Order: sequence, then C-alpha cells, then structure tokens
Amino acid sequence: MEEKLTSLDTVFLVSTMTDQHLVAILALMGVLAIAYLGLRMKRFRNKIPFHITRVAIAFFLLYLISKLLRRFIEIHHITFITPKEISFLYLLAVVALSIKESFVFADQFRKYLVNTGRNTTSAQFITKAIKIVSVISILLVFGEHFGLSFAGLLTFGGIGGIAIGLAGKDILSNLFSGVMLYFDRPFNIGDWIRSPDRQIEGTVVEIGWRITKIMTFQNRPLYVPNYLFSSISVENPGRMLNWRINFSIGILADDSSKIKPIISQIKDMLEKNEGIDQKQPLVVSFNQIGASSLNILVYCFTKTTVWKEWLQVQEDVYLSIIDIVQKNGSQMPYPTQTVILDQETKT
Repeated sequence: MEEKLTSLDTVFLVSTMTDQHLVAILALMGVLAIAYLGLRMKRFRNKIPFHITRVAIAFFLLYLISKLLRRFIEIHHITFITPKEISFLYLLAVVALSIKESFVFADQFRKYLVNTGRNTTSAQFITKAIKIVSVISILLVFGEHFGLSFAGLLTFGGIGGIAIGLAGKDILSNLFSGVMLYFDRPFNIGDWIRSPDRQIEGTVVEIGWRITKIMTFQNRPLYVPNYLFSSISVENPGRMLNWRINFSIGILADDSSKIKPIISQIKDMLEKNEGIDQKQPLVVSFNQIGASSLNILVYCFTKTTVWKEWLQVQEDVYLSIIDIVQKNGSQMPYPTQTVILDQETKT
C-alpha cells in the first residue's frame, strides 16, 4: 500500500514549489472557491452542465489543497503527519466527493426524466440503479489505491454474497420483489391501491428496494415489505376506466301505477347526463318488492375516474331522481310499523 501511495504522491503532488507558486495557487483557489459557491446558487443547482463544472472545480480545489498541505509540511518539518498520509486523506476525500456528487447527479437526472414525461416509478428505479453502479465503480477504481486488489474484491464479493444470502434471506427476498414490482408494474407511484387480503389501502408514495411506502387515507404512512406483494392480491382502483354508480331507490307501495313513468324518466335523465358514460351498461329496473316500498335499481358508470368528480356526478343523479319522484306525485317511503290493538287491550 505504501508503494501505491508513493506513486500517487508523484502523480498528484509536486515536491518543488516556490513562494510565487504558492501565492498563485492561493489566488487561484480563491477564484475557484467563489466560482464554486456561485454555481451552488439555486438557479444553477439543478442544471447538469453547471453541476459538472462545479464538480470539476471541487476536485481541482481538493488537488490544490493537498499540494498546499504538502508544501506546508515540508517548510515547517512537521512530523506528526506525513505526505503519504496527506495523499491518503486526499484520495479518501476524492472518493467521498465522487460518491456524493454521483448521487446528486442521479437525483438531478431523475428530475429531468420526470419533467420530460417519464414515469415516476421508472425514473426512481433508474436513479437507484445509477447510484448502485456508481458506488461499485468508484470502489473498484479506487480500491487498488487502498490496498484492495480487484481479485480480492471479487473473492470477497463471492464469499460475502453467500454469507449475506444465508443471513439476509428476507432482505434479498424484498430486494428481488422490489425489482419484480418494477418490471410487472402492478402499480406506480401516485396510484391508489388496496388489498382484499390485508388491511392495505392508500396512495403509493415510494417504491424502495426493500419496502413500499403507502400513505393511507388517514394521512398515516404504511410501510409494506416488498415480498408481501408476491403473495397477496392487489387491487388498483387508480387504473379504473370508470367509476360505478349502483344503488336502489324505493317509492310507496301504493304508487305502483307510477313505477313505469318514473323508471322511464330516470333512464332518460341518465342518457342525457354528460357525466354518465353511455358506452357502459346503463340499467334502471324495478327489481324488488320490499316490506313497505317498491324498489328500483339504478346502475351506471361515470366518465370520470376522479373520486371528487364522481361524487359530484352522483350527487346530481340523486337530486334529479328525487325531483322526478316528487313530480310524479310520489315520495320515498320511510320504515313504518302498524300496531293493531284488539278490543280487550283498548278497554
């Protein structure tokens, strides 16, 4: 490892530096620092070309700082830290900065994909894949400089993979289930889902490698392990084509002669309603004789799939039906009981 750090020392650091060089480097560092801070401003932060420029400046600043520290140690003959240790810290800072900036770039790329119309779930999956590949690539590139051979890393990965597979079976199960969720796409971020097998219902907020975050309608986060979705059925109302209106109304049993005109007028009202999808089944039928009412089934579908808009269309249908019943001289019954008392009870 010492030999590799020494070779790095000759590449990244220069042992001969005059005072003029030092002043020039300090001035250059000041200019670069101002430029770096300027590029971190909000209006430049989310633009990829400015991000690349900012990263290049950051790496160059690290390089200049390492040179200055090396020069400082040589001038003052400092012994508690050596140039090799400075090289090691410099390399460590380069690795940390590389990982950090690759994550920032991945997040900016995700925003770019979403803004250009790409599915949010796809953008999130691609971003996570970029982060994993970036970390692995950086470790493979710089691992040699820390004394970790490429063959050793592969050997450790093979043995470690077996050990992790045995010890973290559930974690791997969640990981593979998360990947399958991406390819099968039973739901996306923003979809409203529910499971008849479990008490799971809400809006999908995040699909992670291990868990999926669902926000319930009580605004409480629900975290579901990904492997669970491979063993339960999931309903996705968010992908419905129509909302259904399905209910029964009753009229007084004494108004049996008024059933036909009421049914005809309700059907005509639904056929003229712009919120009702005429391509879907539309049923208005006298279907039941109740204890104190004659019941009419109303069955149709709305064009909208938005819950709030569906409520408005359903409300309009309800109010129109009440108006039709009243115009025909009938009314909706309410539960009643008739008590007949015999003569002995009266006395």
